[in-house]
Order: sequence, then C-alpha cells, then structure tokens
Amino acid sequence: MRDYEVMTIHRPDMAEDEVEKAVQALEEHLSGAGAEPTKRDLWGKRRFAYEIDHLSEGYYSVVTFKGTPEAVSSLDRTLFLSDQVVRHKIVRLGD
Repeated sequence: MRDYEVMTIHRPDMAEDEVEKAVQALEEHLSGAGAEPTKRDLWGKRRFAYEIDHLSEGYYSVVTFKGTPEAVSSLDRTLFLSDQVVRHKIVRLGD
C-alpha cells in the first residue's frame, strides 16, 4: 500500500460539526475500501485566493492514508459527486 494525502474544501454554509462528520465519513469510506487512514487535520474556515463557484471561503481538511490505487479511484469518484465538497485533491506522497 502507498501513502496518499487528500485535501478537501467543504462548503462554507456547513456547520463545523457537520464538516467533522463529513471528514469522518470520508475516513469510513477509506476503511471500507481497504485503505488505512493515519492522520486527520482540520484547518477550519479559510478565505480563497479567488472565487470558486461564486464562493469566497470554505472549510479545509487534510487526511493522510495508506491505500491502493483502487481505493483512491473510489474516493475520487465519491468526492467528485458530493455536493458538500467544493474542491478536492488527492496526492501520492513520496518515499
């Protein structure tokens, strides 16, 4: 299994506890796909450098995990279809 990091930006109209539940659901999705979440970092609400979908801020979170390319593909599709997620980025960490 390889090391990955996923950064998500959630909608600013969500409550902070809803964001935490969404990140927890993301970790549960990873576990269900055979991946192993190792670290979670909630950054809170931050202002964007430029508008995204007419929004100027959002809740940032970073989750580090060990997983397979299949788990990454499944996570990417799930986050792409989620209405709560404004943007996401999955990066494979170096050795």
